[in-house]
Amino acid sequence: MKRSYGVHEVLKGVDWPIPPRARVGLVGPNGAGKTTLLRLIAGVEEPDGGTIDIVRGTSLGYLPQEGARLAEGTVLEALLSPFSEILAMEKELERLHHEMATATGERLESLTRRSGDLQHRFEAAGGFDLEARAKAILGGLGFEPGDHARPLREFSGGYRMRAALGALLLRRPDYLLLDEPTNHLDLEAVAWLEDFLADINSALVIVSHDRTFLNRLATSIAEVRDGRVRVWSGNYDRFRVEKEKARELAAKKAASEAHRVEDVERFIERFRYKATKARQVQSRIKMLEKMERTEVMAEDLTWRFSFPPVSRSAQRVALLAGVRKSFDERAVLKDLDLEIWRGDRIALVGPNGCGKSTLLKIVAGRLPAEHGSVEIGDKVVLHYFAQHVLETLTPGRTVLDEMQAWAPGKSPGQLRSLLGIFQFSGEEVFKKVEVLSGGEKNRLALARLTLDPGNFLLLDEPTNHLDLPTREALEDALAGFAGTLLFV
Repeated sequence: MKRSYGVHEVLKGVDWPIPPRARVGLVGPNGAGKTTLLRLIAGVEEPDGGTIDIVRGTSLGYLPQEGARLAEGTVLEALLSPFSEILAMEKELERLHHEMATATGERLESLTRRSGDLQHRFEAAGGFDLEARAKAILGGLGFEPGDHARPLREFSGGYRMRAALGALLLRRPDYLLLDEPTNHLDLEAVAWLEDFLADINSALVIVSHDRTFLNRLATSIAEVRDGRVRVWSGNYDRFRVEKEKARELAAKKAASEAHRVEDVERFIERFRYKATKARQVQSRIKMLEKMERTEVMAEDLTWRFSFPPVSRSAQRVALLAGVRKSFDERAVLKDLDLEIWRGDRIALVGPNGCGKSTLLKIVAGRLPAEHGSVEIGDKVVLHYFAQHVLETLTPGRTVLDEMQAWAPGKSPGQLRSLLGIFQFSGEEVFKKVEVLSGGEKNRLALARLTLDPGNFLLLDEPTNHLDLPTREALEDALAGFAGTLLFV
């Protein structure tokens, strides 16, 4: 299978059988073609060459990263809408039962037979527990019971994507193709989704930047690299180990082959013009043509960054006392008290909407508290990394301009060197902020932060949109950060 966009060849000849009930984690560098593969399998795009063979009668369900379409109506109706046949049977059963209440004689017997047959079909199709299953899925994905009857259009894009995921889970197709399914989920919903997917019989093909999620669910890893797919047995951690072993083995084999080639070439060169050795030379030339050449696996591009040394703050970094905050008369923070001490590394956890981001914004001074006090300690230099990084970036600026505005004392050369560490090289430093992908915006915000992180970092979901290598680089950098951390 091949796929190109203009002159850019993304997939160069993919051969990839996906057996029923497979549990595949689809990984690879950004831009390698993971999303393209899912879209091709789902039939959203057509390949430029090759074929996609799907067994007749096989059902597919595809969740894109963004923009999944659902039927209009309430949240519950959006989940139930694909089951039009079952819903029609339910309405017909209600009509028959209503008519049976007043029917007599042969008419009643006829209605009873029809009702019995229809009820049997309805039960076989899972109609009796369909709504209960839909409500259970909505609960697992973070919807409250009162949300079920609310129009879907009232919800944020993130919650609409949750509903789209719920609709797929309710269908339980033979193959589930999930592109970053945890993007819009809190920790509680991710844990629920892991359990749900672990128990269903559908084959799974999952693109995710969540190592734990892949380790829990994947029994094989399909790596997209250089336009092709290679499948490795085991979960993500096992894949990392096995790939490194394979790379070392291939390198040794290639080195051994190179030595053999050198020996043969030396023999040919030495005796090329000796008539008595002509037959042996010709034999060696043929041998050289037939000799196996092992392809050396390219090493994964890894990158590391670190935060500079920080100044020493007061012992008590922040004190919150009796903090309250409400939105539309809904109390999010209720008389919250919190002390943060120098060197603390505090993770804020909880379901979506419980006030984690609100608390960070109040501590950062981006949002006022309605009641209570927030005191920041002496010599505390606070920096805030927003969940939606565009809040802290200037869309009209270029990548380089954004860095220059943050550090006017640095030369363009110094800033370009730093941006190179964060994978912005060449002409990419002149890209406008508004055209950057989500991952690029996060990398730019991280690059800017390393110029001067202060000694108190507030991070709101800093790993959003970051691929696995970038997440690992951030984890290592934060492990070495000498200041105070408060993060979601």
